[in-house]
Amino acid sequence: MKSTLLALVDHPQLQLQIIVTGMHLSAKHGRTVQSIRDEGWTVDATVPWVAVGESQNAVQTGRAMGGIAAAMDRLNTDIVLVVGDRVEAFAAAAAGHVGGRIVAHIHGGDRALGQVDDSLRHAITKLAHLHFPATVASKQRILKLGEDAWRVHRVGSPGIDGIAGQAGPSEMAGRFALVVLHPTDTDEAAEQRRAGLLLKCVRRIGFDRIVIVYPNNDPGYAGIIRCWESLAGDAIVFRDVPRPRFLGLVRDAAMLIGNSSSGIIEAASFGTPVVDVGPRQMGREHSDNLVHVSFSKNEIDRALRKIWNGGKPLRFPKRNAYGGDGAGRRITEILAKVKIDVKLRRKLIAY
Repeated sequence: MKSTLLALVDHPQLQLQIIVTGMHLSAKHGRTVQSIRDEGWTVDATVPWVAVGESQNAVQTGRAMGGIAAAMDRLNTDIVLVVGDRVEAFAAAAAGHVGGRIVAHIHGGDRALGQVDDSLRHAITKLAHLHFPATVASKQRILKLGEDAWRVHRVGSPGIDGIAGQAGPSEMAGRFALVVLHPTDTDEAAEQRRAGLLLKCVRRIGFDRIVIVYPNNDPGYAGIIRCWESLAGDAIVFRDVPRPRFLGLVRDAAMLIGNSSSGIIEAASFGTPVVDVGPRQMGREHSDNLVHVSFSKNEIDRALRKIWNGGKPLRFPKRNAYGGDGAGRRITEILAKVKIDVKLRRKLIAY
């Protein structure tokens, strides 16, 4: 979102407000709200979020909805800008729509199984008044959901705006594997076993080193963390990585392995090979640099060895299905011109 936020700050007709919640407040994930502040951004409000089990996740979503609504009342917010399919985005979209505000949604219309991701993404679409899909296929799905065509603006993905220039040094020598694994279900023991299986397969390849980044806070994440915390020094594990360095890791890795959306979106801009494991990203559009496998030892081994190519890892053309530069600027220009009136605010299914 950085390119969009910078464009919003620079636009004379718009005033940026930032409400922080979710993983950014989690000590287990590096409490990255401080990183936001360290970059010079003003955090206008924080809304507590405790990462807990599946049933309590609904409770936290409801509490966050109330907290975000109260913060927007205090800030006198006009437009609520949310991204993707996370529970935090759903809480903000629901608070905004029910609170009489305009909701604008980036990356609507995508498909991704996740845990509840696909349902939440399309629920946010029905709550949103403005849509900023990344691809033609995503735009068409939004229209099929009954949204007015004049509300839908295909802009590309802001996550790949200028990322070649944003990527900093990875500080990793040699041929390394970058592993980013998020939960696929709520069973912590099952997630720990999946992480262990994946790591065994990666170790057998012969990478010079293995770099691991912590999972998100979806239910089941604690099992993955237990696996990473049990490692005996043969891997480098990060709770959080600043985005410039993370992009450098994605750029320089021999391959990206796991089920992160960065393998779907960002990696293609660098030509980095991706082995996407399990059902989390099932249904997502992707570029030619990605191969999808199940949590099967044989499938994972086969995919890794093919890309490893006897110690000369394959690379791919830097072509990205999610577009090129300029999405953040396009989003900002549309937001600046939008007329907030009854026509925009009141929604009726288009068929």
